[in-house]
Amino acid sequence: MRIAAYLNSGRDFGTALDLVRRAETLGYESVWVTHGAGRDSFAVLQAYGAAAPRLGLGNGVVPIYPRHPVSMAQAALTLSEMTGGRFRLGIGVSHRSSMEAMLGLELREPLAMMREYVAVLRGAFGDGAHFDGRHYRVRWSMAVPERPPAPPIYLATLSPKMCELAGEIADGAILWLCSPAYVREVAVPAFERGRRRAGKSLAGFEIVAAVPLAVTDDPAGASNAFRGELTRYIQQPFYRAMMERSGLGETLRRFDETGETPDAVARELGAVGDATTARAYVRAYRDAGVTLPAIRPITFPDAPWYRRTLEEAAGW
Repeated sequence: MRIAAYLNSGRDFGTALDLVRRAETLGYESVWVTHGAGRDSFAVLQAYGAAAPRLGLGNGVVPIYPRHPVSMAQAALTLSEMTGGRFRLGIGVSHRSSMEAMLGLELREPLAMMREYVAVLRGAFGDGAHFDGRHYRVRWSMAVPERPPAPPIYLATLSPKMCELAGEIADGAILWLCSPAYVREVAVPAFERGRRRAGKSLAGFEIVAAVPLAVTDDPAGASNAFRGELTRYIQQPFYRAMMERSGLGETLRRFDETGETPDAVARELGAVGDATTARAYVRAYRDAGVTLPAIRPITFPDAPWYRRTLEEAAGW
């Protein structure tokens, strides 16, 4: 069965490249990277693609507000060409704390912005973007002798409405910190509604889910690390709303009181322990409707469980 991996480039890029090469030999279908406040994901994936010439590549995800869709299209088409069509473009609206507090941008009308953004991308990936919308007015085509292969477009989705939009206009969706139950009960039905609006079935629609795992003999240490990671996500309104829809509302109120992520939240959103426990958690995502689970070892490559998790999960 197909399986992918999210590989954080960490503090030592050489270590990251070694992990990418190892992922290829282990039979992973693709490797994915985040964008956020770290290294530029297009540049990272260019290096990953050179290190592992058979692996698929995806960024999950690049925020749309700081980057005009034409600029995004140029970067995506260039990377797709350089990697022989192995690249998949993941985009998202991000969060107010990132866009407004950090960058001074206004995160406005995210659904409408995303709809127009994808329309411009589709044109730019084809014969040219000729678009007049509320947010974008574009006249652009790529001036190269032969057009590079157009990458598929995946949307980062948390809310039911964004899931519906992804089903309607995108080639796939990328999920992060969505429990298997949320995928089954909220996300997949919303994808189906969106696909019906577009006159399509769910067949062929890729559902990528990053799956936080730590295969380790030190479950207490890995759990503490994961709970630390989760703290900043609980404080983001989009993630908080999704977690509450997952039935974690009462548990999250303990976070409000203490400022510490409860163990119950960590157990719902990731798996820590032996290989049997981790494998069962991956299977739960497949059973919920995920077409491409992406193993995301908890924290960074220098964690003692990081490489072991990547190696144990190969072939799941």
